[in-house]
Amino acid sequence: MDGTVCTKKRMWRWRSNPLRRRDDIIEAWIVLLVWAVVAVGGSVAGLVTAHAADEVFARQRVERHRAQAVLLADVPPATSAVGAARQQGLAEVRWTAADGTTRTDRTLVTRGLKAGAEVDVWLDRRDGLVTEPPSRTEAAVEAAVLGAAAALALAGTAFGVGAVARWQLKRRCVAQWGREWELVGPEWGRQNS
Repeated sequence: MDGTVCTKKRMWRWRSNPLRRRDDIIEAWIVLLVWAVVAVGGSVAGLVTAHAADEVFARQRVERHRAQAVLLADVPPATSAVGAARQQGLAEVRWTAADGTTRTDRTLVTRGLKAGAEVDVWLDRRDGLVTEPPSRTEAAVEAAVLGAAAALALAGTAFGVGAVARWQLKRRCVAQWGREWELVGPEWGRQNS
């Protein structure tokens, strides 16, 4: 099919046409608005989300620090070799805070360790246990995934709202056609008999 013919078929709602209804123009604007929101809004939402996530991860790398803690009880060995989650168990550890006080809390440690073993833990500015911050590479990947998810969420929402608006428009058109047929239908039948 010729490119100009294909373009004319797609753009029929925008051209002047005696058969074009007001609802056709509204539908064309809805489609245009949805695509604009998806293209521009999705890009902006994705970039803003990715940048914000990257800042959070960078702040975590600055605020968190590694410390040595002592395991207070034996950690039973793994019961199954399947899955990384089974390679760690919750255990109580003790560490010395920056102010010299001794603190205890529970954290995940490698299974099979004996009481008294030294383990690495991550602490926040108040010397409370936290998770290890993501590396720069992990943070970049996670920020990109979060940005893509935000863009897709906005696109899905825009498509959903557009679909509902077009559905309502179609319902209104069908109802209008029904009312018009009620007026024209009886006359149509008389002309054919």
